[in-house]
Amino acid sequence: MSAAEQTEIIIVGGGIAGAGAAFEISRSAKLVLLERESHCGYHTTGRSAASFTENYGNGIIRRIVLASRSFLTEPPTGFCDYPLLSKRGMITVARADQLDLLREDMAAARALVPSIAAMSPAEAIARVPVLRADYLAGAYIEPHSKDIDVNGLHQGYLRGARARGARIVTNAGVIAVDRQGGQWQVETPAGTFLAPTLVNAAGAWGDEVAVVAGVRPVGLQPKRRTAFNIPAPAGVDIADWPLVNDVGAEFYFKPDAGQLFVSPADATPSEPMDAYAEDIDVAIGAERLERATTIEVQRVSRSWAGLRTFVADGSPVVGPDDEVPDFIWLVGQGGYGIKTSPALSRVCASLIARTGLPDDVARQGVMLDDLTPHRLRGVDLQAMQSAS
Repeated sequence: MSAAEQTEIIIVGGGIAGAGAAFEISRSAKLVLLERESHCGYHTTGRSAASFTENYGNGIIRRIVLASRSFLTEPPTGFCDYPLLSKRGMITVARADQLDLLREDMAAARALVPSIAAMSPAEAIARVPVLRADYLAGAYIEPHSKDIDVNGLHQGYLRGARARGARIVTNAGVIAVDRQGGQWQVETPAGTFLAPTLVNAAGAWGDEVAVVAGVRPVGLQPKRRTAFNIPAPAGVDIADWPLVNDVGAEFYFKPDAGQLFVSPADATPSEPMDAYAEDIDVAIGAERLERATTIEVQRVSRSWAGLRTFVADGSPVVGPDDEVPDFIWLVGQGGYGIKTSPALSRVCASLIARTGLPDDVARQGVMLDDLTPHRLRGVDLQAMQSAS
């Protein structure tokens, strides 16, 4: 039996959260990142819609995204070979019965993103000609919404962490965790690892990792999100179409490598698992697309699903556990983990170093109480989740 490997920090989870944390923490500490699958990013990270919008998620999420834009726009020298963001734009659309919701949503959105502007139905149809005139009653556009190169970002984090000496260990699912003498001992099929600090970036499995480590869960709820590709309409150039998002969160679609990416925007509670698309959810998405557009879905090229994991208040959980302070949470990013990863990675590293929130995150109006797990202690999590 080989000896346990000593390090300063162990990160559990190699998705975008764990990879981003490794990139930032490795600036000042020795670390090992443990990934349960054969490669990092197998689950939610690899199944993202790859959209950067500052107008999606609750108020905390949107402020964290604002603090992430500069990294994504101008990543560090050598971080990636190509730009991480590319032009897309996003149009939010509404039926006649959704116009009040559209007005409320646009007013709230413009408070943080002043470039958002109303569009007439005719203007929206001019941008996306398949939208039905008898369906569309109103719209607004977020002109600076972008596509994200998710793989470029994820691999940039991992490559940068490795360059600073971080160890990335795959096929290393957590079997057991013990804490003695100020050290975490994490047993995996790939070996046993020791460190005084443990970062839980295990996504949908975050509460399971906590229980194994003897730490109280925070009430994570994974929710399945379905997506599928269909061929582009014959003879139509879709490359410059914006993402089209329903104001009632019933569907969205956008160009994707010559095809259309479509989602019914489902949020079905799930156990932590290797999620897959249910036929009924694909059918619902196809029906909603056909109702809003002139597209007839005759063939689905590919379908898949991922898990978006939330806590009761919908905001991420980042920072030391209030009962076990050398257990660091980095979970609950919902469907926003890619676009929030630059800021949340820096928040995680700063809280480990006990230097507080990064200045640019604080300037956006985000406070420690918005993120740290203590906000979820002493409350009825089940009741909060039912209410939300």
